[in-house]
Amino acid sequence: QVQLVESGGGLVQPGGSLRLSCAASGFMFNIHAMHWYRQAPGNQRELVASIRSSGSTTYADSVKGRFIISRDNAKNTVNLQMNSLKSEDTAIYYCKVATMGRDYWGQGTQVTVSS
Repeated sequence: QVQLVESGGGLVQPGGSLRLSCAASGFMFNIHAMHWYRQAPGNQRELVASIRSSGSTTYADSVKGRFIISRDNAKNTVNLQMNSLKSEDTAIYYCKVATMGRDYWGQGTQVTVSS
């Protein structure tokens, strides 16, 4: 079955960096677009970054120039390098894939940006 497992979250000071990873299994990873979403308390879940099977990427305006999404098809992982973090980046970050007619989500990893 499809499984997505996020890791790498934690507490970081403003201006710091974190690298999130999502380990995927149960589907043909290399032919699917992968996505990172986030959800802050009281807010709707929002799309942060996407990477297609071709390697092309898109970003939310709020993270453009600070976050980098990448994928390793040999390891079935998608990563999110987050730099110059701000307090407003505090959220639970989720990995998502659309396959076999539905969306699959990981359990999420908490990112807290605070001094």
